Amino acid sequence: MEKRKKIEYQLDTPYSALSWPSVTLEDQETILELLCTLLAPLGQYRSEHIPLSKGKRDKKRKRKASTTVSNALSPPPAPELKPYIDVGLTAITRRLQETASRGHDVEPSQGNRSSSEEPPVPCYSAIFIARSGQPSIMNGHLPQMVAVASKSHSARTPIRLVGLSKSCEDRLSESLGIPRVSCVGIREGAPNSKALVEFTRQYVPVIEVQWLKEARQAEHRGTNINMIETFIGSKKQLNRGISQP
Repeated sequence: MEKRKKIEYQLDTPYSALSWPSVTLEDQETILELLCTLLAPLGQYRSEHIPLSKGKRDKKRKRKASTTVSNALSPPPAPELKPYIDVGLTAITRRLQETASRGHDVEPSQGNRSSSEEPPVPCYSAIFIARSGQPSIMNGHLPQMVAVASKSHSARTPIRLVGLSKSCEDRLSESLGIPRVSCVGIREGAPNSKALVEFTRQYVPVIEVQWLKEARQAEHRGTNINMIETFIGSKKQLNRGISQP
């Protein structure tokens, strides 16, 4: 049976066509080493001064038992780096959304800001994602969100997004003292992060969103419809022939 041709129409969208910054494996290894060195004090503090959770039953037992908290020694303060680190895809995604919607470029300067207003939370200087073994649907939104958040703060250095293709979850977990880590964000001004941030800014390119540049030009662009010529399968042809009177 001769195959019949048909025309299929296809619409494409530029909003999802955004690739991750290209970073060599050698640079990724250097970045990972610097990142783990930076995070190591947090993991050490957690292992020495924060007891591991034993579940809800243990919490209830401690609540019922008589405690002598006043006599116990309070743990030392957490490392200065702690408030500058965000861990987890949900927390970082929420922070990027707030950064993009806040628009620091239109905020009042420090001299004009009233004393009752809280100072703005620092933006991220870099975000590190362990992409190995993760489906793209989990982190595919990050390149676009990072680009938009950087555009909303044009006076600042753009945020760098580093996708670590090598499996490194275990090293990050060990450095932070957390069972599972796949996403880490470092805010601007983080203590002892100068070497990591400078290396990342030098070897990780800035994310460019072409459709965002075109949208700011306010030019009309016609719909692009692709016409693809294909063939009807033999089963469909046979079914159509039977259904005809």
